[in-house]
Amino acid sequence: MENVPPRLEPKLLYRRLDSLLGAFDPRRPVKQLLEAFLKDAFHALRDDLRLRSAALFTERREGFALVSRAGEDWSLAETLDASQPPLSLACLHGVYLFDAPLEAPSAGLVIGARPERHALFFALTPEREREEVDFALNTIRAALSARLADERVRVGMRQAAEIQQSLLMEEPPPFPGFEIAARSVPAEEVGGDFFDFLPLDGDVLGLAIGDASGHGLPAALLVRDIVTGLRMGIEKDLKITPVFERLNRVIHRSRLSSRFVSLFYGELESSGSLVYVNAGHPPPLLFSNGGVETLAVGGTVVGPLPEARFRRGIARLQPGDLLAMCTDGILERRRASGEFGEDGLRRTLEALGDAPVETLLEGVFSAAFRHGEERPWDDDATALVVRRKR
Repeated sequence: MENVPPRLEPKLLYRRLDSLLGAFDPRRPVKQLLEAFLKDAFHALRDDLRLRSAALFTERREGFALVSRAGEDWSLAETLDASQPPLSLACLHGVYLFDAPLEAPSAGLVIGARPERHALFFALTPEREREEVDFALNTIRAALSARLADERVRVGMRQAAEIQQSLLMEEPPPFPGFEIAARSVPAEEVGGDFFDFLPLDGDVLGLAIGDASGHGLPAALLVRDIVTGLRMGIEKDLKITPVFERLNRVIHRSRLSSRFVSLFYGELESSGSLVYVNAGHPPPLLFSNGGVETLAVGGTVVGPLPEARFRRGIARLQPGDLLAMCTDGILERRRASGEFGEDGLRRTLEALGDAPVETLLEGVFSAAFRHGEERPWDDDATALVVRRKR
């Protein structure tokens, strides 16, 4: 009776692929990842798929260049033309089994998109059934494509996070006569919350806090546009409301008008005077003489409407007064009994009294985190506090 090779169990293939792909190091270039995968996959699957040889080609301007091989010697050209067989067939179908011209029987698969495609070719022994090889290579292609796509997203997110961190200030600048502290905790690697400071001269400091709808990369890109536009506009023209109106038009035309940004910006003078615009942001709280004032004057959120009008509000910080502002990630922190809310923010700050602003900031984050039963933050959380010294 003829010795028939055992059929390849799908679960075993998935398990081996999972082990191979789990060894990916996202810090390495894609070509190096695929070279390592080619060799590891060849040795792990050689017996199951009856592999004789394997080769990796990577797309170049002049064609696909041979960059790595494994197994027995295999006479292959150093460069393959994507417009001609066998590569054209693999590019067209994703996975293709053919008899020529790479020595029969052979198979190839292509992953990626122009101009960064990669082709893996395998020389097979005659025993393996065509259907099993086709199933296995299609599974490999799908798993490999998904993993590389995940890695590209992760790399892109890390790069976006680095760009965002380089754009935003880590600490408030010194401003004589005032204590200032701020913190932002993103729900993902990059977030849609931000705070910013614009030193206009020795006697005036610009303060901004905002929240782009959603979170992750789209929100982070919107933050970039808002922060850059605000800095450029304020430097050019110290009239706040025209800056907001121009910024709104720019954001609306950016094809992100289905998204929006709530934004509070104020210019604090060394005398304690504060001129501000609140564009749909949760109103900051000004604690003064035992009372609390909400700073709500301004207008709608930035972005959705092509033309929006904004008004200036005016407030004043007396010696000892505290100004506290935050985003929805803190106020909307939930538990079964309800949100943390403005009441939770007030109670926390009033209980801490005259503690240093860094202690106030820590107290707000801790209280909101506990209110959410210490679950991970489900939205970006940001707070900024300012106290005028006595």
